[in-house]
Amino acid sequence: MKRLLLACLLCGTTTVYAEELNTTASHALLMDADTGSILFEKNANEKMHPASMSKLMTAYLLFEALKKGQYTMDTEFVVSDNAWQKGGAKTGGSTMFLSPKQSVKIKDLLRGIIVQSGNDACIVVAEGMAGSEDAFAQMMNIKAKQLGLTNSSFRNSTGLPNPDHLMSAKDLAILAQHLINDFPEYYPIYSEREFTYNKIKQQNRNPLLSQMPGADGLKTGHTSESGYGLTGSMKTYDGRRLIMVLNGLNSMAERAEQSQKVMSWGVANFENAAILSPDKPMVQVPVWLGEEKVVDGVPAEALVRTINKWDDPKIISVVTFKDPVCAPIKAGQKLGTIVTTFSNGEKTETDLVAARDVAKLGYFAKMKTLIFGRKD
Repeated sequence: MKRLLLACLLCGTTTVYAEELNTTASHALLMDADTGSILFEKNANEKMHPASMSKLMTAYLLFEALKKGQYTMDTEFVVSDNAWQKGGAKTGGSTMFLSPKQSVKIKDLLRGIIVQSGNDACIVVAEGMAGSEDAFAQMMNIKAKQLGLTNSSFRNSTGLPNPDHLMSAKDLAILAQHLINDFPEYYPIYSEREFTYNKIKQQNRNPLLSQMPGADGLKTGHTSESGYGLTGSMKTYDGRRLIMVLNGLNSMAERAEQSQKVMSWGVANFENAAILSPDKPMVQVPVWLGEEKVVDGVPAEALVRTINKWDDPKIISVVTFKDPVCAPIKAGQKLGTIVTTFSNGEKTETDLVAARDVAKLGYFAKMKTLIFGRKD
């Protein structure tokens, strides 16, 4: 026998409409990193020139190699003439101010890439890991496919202009999400405000680090082709993580203003709601021939969704379970299913499981129950 239980959750109590978000960026995306919900997007799947924001992939490959033990933070790579010529001080671009034939530790190169946005540091890492920048770009493309970046193609380690070096805002957000989740031991480098190398101090260009409490990454970008861009992330006061990508802005000042505007909008208008929780029983399931007559049925895992604070969404859960279930029962044993339907038509299915063990009755108690029925 199966029983259906209908549960209706109203997540809002008043109807207030959030201010519509507009941005001067040509490409934009705002995502809740924990749920993956897209809060705002503008041309987010369109390929664009990512400039130095594509250095996130350069750092990803180096983080991955460090985590696998292929290198240590004290491993040294040598600065080639090629790295100096393409990314050194004489180019006028972002540089770590490395010198030819110099040996540089990975811990310094990482900060040269992340904090200083050094093109020379990127090329040194590419050549040190793959032998050449072209070979490293192929590694970047392979990793992009593995991470599900469907609108990305890499031609160099730096993001310097190339007509075929392209990414989408959504791909950048996904890559940022992977960096944060896959490498928590290295990610804090993105929050460092400055780095000094060869007695030259450079500031992190990420405006969010000084503008927004909780901001801790990631990477700016700028070329004449791309305009000014930023892939940024922050932790909100209630523990959520937001990831934002903007590109195509006209100046550093506009990048700072628009970044703060978009992030502030995401903080003010959205929250994460626990729709289902393993700590909250959904139903009491009758138990047959057990030392207890019922057992709490709970979700096997939490179900969290990002919702607009000012909307009034209706979220309905239908619980289906066997009635009764025979003892013995083990905690975590599947008892049924929970199908949750959201206002937008999305449906999810979660297992309904036992919250605790229920032992079966002893022989004499069992026989008494079978003969006379249970009186409690």
